Amino acid sequence: MPNSRRSITDNLARIRENIAAAAAKTKREPSSVRLVAVTKTADLEQLKALVELGAADLAESRVQQLGERADELDSWLNRRRKEPPPPVRWHMVGHLQRNKVKDIVGRVCLIHSVDSLRLAEEIESRSAQQELVSDVLLEVNCSEESQKHGVAVGAVACLGEQISTLSHVRLVGLMTMAARTDDPETARPTFLRLREIFDEMRRDRVGGKDFVHLSMGMSQDYQVAVEEGATLVRIGTALFS
Repeated sequence: MPNSRRSITDNLARIRENIAAAAAKTKREPSSVRLVAVTKTADLEQLKALVELGAADLAESRVQQLGERADELDSWLNRRRKEPPPPVRWHMVGHLQRNKVKDIVGRVCLIHSVDSLRLAEEIESRSAQQELVSDVLLEVNCSEESQKHGVAVGAVACLGEQISTLSHVRLVGLMTMAARTDDPETARPTFLRLREIFDEMRRDRVGGKDFVHLSMGMSQDYQVAVEEGATLVRIGTALFS
């Protein structure tokens, strides 16, 4: 087995074990947590190995790079003679500018980073043109860091209600990023706050039955995020290093 594939295999197995252990602490099923592989540091061979191992959810933080990676993988999958792995689902996890929406709608299964009504309305317009519904998450700045994108905590519910009135955008949950730190426990208050906002919005029926996801946790803190209710964890370095 080539070194890159062996490394991906070992890393993926370890991460899945850690997710299962963290889920067990709160009596959750490991299957309730989806691993989203952030591919910006990976090469094509690593992506191929990951997909062949059954990791179907891939993510990029830049629109252009997502398009290039998706095209490369599609080309490889189309050339395969043996039975193909499950279809790849692409996620947009980085800051999204309105002028880039046209390049992303229809290519991704989920946009994690909606942070304004104007952005949601642009997604609505582009989705309507393609006669489809785009699933989105509201990005919330729970850590209240000035350099981070995201909706202010106090504005989330109101914005969520506004987005829920759109016909071609489906609000399916919330996303946040904790402050980077060597101690995963310092991220817990951020994740707990997002869960509290999520629960409040669920009680108020914002988003309705589709409002089910919490996207939180990265390579350094995903186990804490799972303990606090994450359904989507965005992992790059821990997979590809």
